[in-house]
Amino acid sequence: MADATFTFNENGSPASALGFSAIGVHAGFRPDPERLDMALVVADEPCAAAATFTTNVFCAAPVRVSREHLNEGAPGQPAYGCARAVVINSGIANAATGERGLQTARETCEIVGDAVGCPADEVLVASTGVIGQHLRLEPFATGVPAALAATKVAASPEERTAQGLTAARAIMTTDTRPKHGAVTFEGDAIGYPGATFTVGGMAKGAGMIMPNMATMIAVITTDAPVAAPDLSAALTASVNKSFNKVTVDSDTSTNDTCFALASGAAAPAGPAFAPGTPAFAAFQDALDALTTTLARAMAADGEGATRLITVRVRGAATADDADAAARTVANSPLVKTAVYGHDANWGRVAAALGRSGAQFRQEDVDIDILGLPVCRAGLVVDFDEDEALRRFEEPEVAIEVDLHAGEESATMWTCDFSHEYVTINGDYRS
Repeated sequence: MADATFTFNENGSPASALGFSAIGVHAGFRPDPERLDMALVVADEPCAAAATFTTNVFCAAPVRVSREHLNEGAPGQPAYGCARAVVINSGIANAATGERGLQTARETCEIVGDAVGCPADEVLVASTGVIGQHLRLEPFATGVPAALAATKVAASPEERTAQGLTAARAIMTTDTRPKHGAVTFEGDAIGYPGATFTVGGMAKGAGMIMPNMATMIAVITTDAPVAAPDLSAALTASVNKSFNKVTVDSDTSTNDTCFALASGAAAPAGPAFAPGTPAFAAFQDALDALTTTLARAMAADGEGATRLITVRVRGAATADDADAAARTVANSPLVKTAVYGHDANWGRVAAALGRSGAQFRQEDVDIDILGLPVCRAGLVVDFDEDEALRRFEEPEVAIEVDLHAGEESATMWTCDFSHEYVTINGDYRS
C-alpha cells in the first residue's frame, strides 16, 4: 500500500479526472426517447490509452477495431497507444455482423474523429446489446455532434459531474442501476507536492458476465501522468484482481472491454509515474480500489439478483487452485439457488470444491457461511438454523473456505440465481 491518502467519491465518473468530459445522450439506437443509449468520453488532448478485451473468439466488431487502434499484437497481449475519445452505444452489440459490422465500427470512429478533431485511429469504440443485429450509423451521425456540443456548454464541475453520470446510464442494458465512482489521492507524500490525482470510471454489466481478459464494458480515466505501456501493465494487473474475479452466470461476452486513458493534467510539468516508485504504487492502489468497487457493483446487480455473494478460498496449494476452487463455487447454480432460498447448504459448496480440480484432502476442509462455521475437517458442524436465516437478510453473503493445503488464496464475486434471472433472459430479445 502506498503512502497516500485516498478518498472515494460515489458520484465520480470518467469526467471526474482533469482533462476529460463524458456525457450520455439518446441517439436513437433504442426506440424509447427517454432512454439514454450512447456515451461519449473525450480527452482535451490526445493521451495515453490502454485496454483489456474479451478473449472470446466470437468477438464483436468494435473489439476488433479498438484492438487495431491500440496496436494489440494478438488477443490477450498488451494493448496500448494514444486516444482522444471513446464512444459506446447500447442496444445492439455489433457482434456476429461480418465485414459490414467492421465497416460500421470503422465509420463510427471516423464520425467521432471528425466531430472531435482527431484521426479516426485515436477513437476507441464499444457496443453492447443484442448479438447478430446490424448497427445503424445515423444515430452516431446526429448523436455525436449533439453530445459534443453539450459537453462544451458544461463549464462548472457540478455540470461536468452530472454529465458524467449520464454517460454511466447510457451504457446500461439489463443493469438496474449505473455503476460509477472516483478515487482521489494527494501527491504530497509521493513526490508531487500540491497535486491531487483522480482515477474515475464507469462500468456496465449484469448478465453474460464472466469476463476473461458480462456483457461488461468499462471506461476509466485518470489525470495522473502515466505512460501508455505502464498504464497497460497497471490496468491488466487491476483487471485480473477485479473484473476477472466476477461471475454472474459463467458466460463470457463477445464484447467485454475495459478502456483506460491518462491525461496527466493534474501534474502537467511533472515526470510520468514510474513503476517501482511510491507515486506509481499510489496510482495502482487507487485503480485497484475503483475497479474492485465497480466489479462488486456488477456482481450485486446481476440479472435478477437479490444478494451479492463473496466467495473467499484460502489455504490452497497454488494460485491456480485457489482461483479454480473459488470460481467453481461462485459459478455453481446449486450454490447460487441455495443462497436465493436462504439455505446454508454447505454440501453444495463442498461438492463444487470437489469438482473444481483444486488439490486438497476433504478431511482438511473448513467452510463458513455468513460467518457461521458449518463444516470443519470435512464434517458437518451443528449450527443455529434460525440464526442463519437471520443473517441471510444481509445484502452480502460471505462463503469462506480453508482448504488447509497451502498458502494461496482467491476471492470471487457473484450473486444468487432467482426466478427473475430466467424471466429476463427468456425475454431478452422480445
